[in-house]
Amino acid sequence: MKTRVAAMLERYGPPILGGIVMLLVWEFVPAIFNVSKLLLPPPSSIAQSLWLIYDRGLLVENFLVTLAEALLGFTIGSVTAIFFAFIVTRSLIIERTLMPYLVGLQALPKVALAPLIVVWVGIGIESKILIAAIISFFPVLINAIVGFSTVEAEKIDLMRSLVASRWQQFRIVIFPNSLPFIFAGLNVAIVLSITGALVGEFIGADRGLGNLLLQLNFNMDISGMFAVLTVLALLGIVLYALVRFLHVRFVFWAKPDNLRSGPN
Repeated sequence: MKTRVAAMLERYGPPILGGIVMLLVWEFVPAIFNVSKLLLPPPSSIAQSLWLIYDRGLLVENFLVTLAEALLGFTIGSVTAIFFAFIVTRSLIIERTLMPYLVGLQALPKVALAPLIVVWVGIGIESKILIAAIISFFPVLINAIVGFSTVEAEKIDLMRSLVASRWQQFRIVIFPNSLPFIFAGLNVAIVLSITGALVGEFIGADRGLGNLLLQLNFNMDISGMFAVLTVLALLGIVLYALVRFLHVRFVFWAKPDNLRSGPN
């Protein structure tokens, strides 16, 4: 029991302590230097605004809309990226044909592309899902390509000696080998998917946390804006932690924490 408690304190103690210190500094230091609450509201004011937004029924519905947009976009973008990575790594001709266009798509600023997507698809949830999927696509694509391309030749030769089909080679060797790389891309993509959903909501939406932020900005409710931003930050932390948990659960032979641990 003591060992488990000590491990939990070692893991969660520093961020919790750091958060408490940051909140205390944020609460009292601006007041010492006479910084206006309109410019930098203290955490107590932000908490009051968060409760007010929740009490008015504006938080939960908009939160669920943004969450759905981000998760659906993340899922679609990630699955599509893994598929394209597999196609690209199977043939040098396909790689030379597709990669310039995939890189060109990534080079396009998503903020500039978002208005076109909203015009083409509409202001509904579909356009936000598409923007989130596009933003999530490239980090997973690059990492999946690296994962599919770094399989040891000895493993492939062994599978061939066992007369394994290409599908068996992929299922038993190539895909498991690529999982640590794919999850590295998913860790980035899950956070970017929230950004994609918000960008779409900023361009045109009638629901979502991005739309709520615009309303609060129009009303000059700075504390309310900080409250929504806090919710978005917590959402990003939770989704990132969920992907990390799945990483540890399914890629148990290459846990992220083990990468930093040296020999005992």
